[in-house]
Amino acid sequence: MIIRPATADDRETILAIYEEARRFMRENGNHTQWAGGYPPAALVEQDILGGHSFVCEEGGALLGVFCYFDGPDPTYDYIEGGWQNDRPYGVIHRIAVTAHRRGVAAACYDWALTRCNNLRIDTHADNHPMQRSLEKYGFIPCGTIYLANGDPRIAYQIET
Repeated sequence: MIIRPATADDRETILAIYEEARRFMRENGNHTQWAGGYPPAALVEQDILGGHSFVCEEGGALLGVFCYFDGPDPTYDYIEGGWQNDRPYGVIHRIAVTAHRRGVAAACYDWALTRCNNLRIDTHADNHPMQRSLEKYGFIPCGTIYLANGDPRIAYQIET
C-alpha cells in the first residue's frame, strides 16, 4: 500500500469514498457527522490544490483519503481537557476508507507519524468505529474541542 498526494484525477473517486463513509456512519448510528454532503467538492479540491490531500492506493485502487498538514490548527487552540504536550504537531482531518478495509487507517497514521511524531485528530462522539481505530492505534483521548460552528468533537493525540 502506498500513500501519495491526491491529484485532480482522483477527485471523483475521493468524493465517492467520502459518500461511502457518510453512508457507513449513518448505518452505524452516527447521523449528524458529515451531514449535508460534507466534505463538499470545493473543499476536496482546495485540499488537493493546497497539497494537503493524500490517498492510500493499492494495485491502482484508491482505498482511503485523508487531509494532513503541519499545525497549528486553530480548531485545537481551545480544549476542554488538555493536550499531552504543546510541542509542534501534525494534523489529520477528513480520513475516510472505502469498503472499510482493515489496515488502511493505520497505514495513514503510520505515514503521518513519519512526517511528525506528534499528531492530533478529532472525531464525533457518535463515531465509535473511528474512536476504536484511534485508541487501538495508541491515540489518547485528550478532551473536547469545538469546530468553528460550535459542534463538539473528541480530540485525540499521539506522540511517538
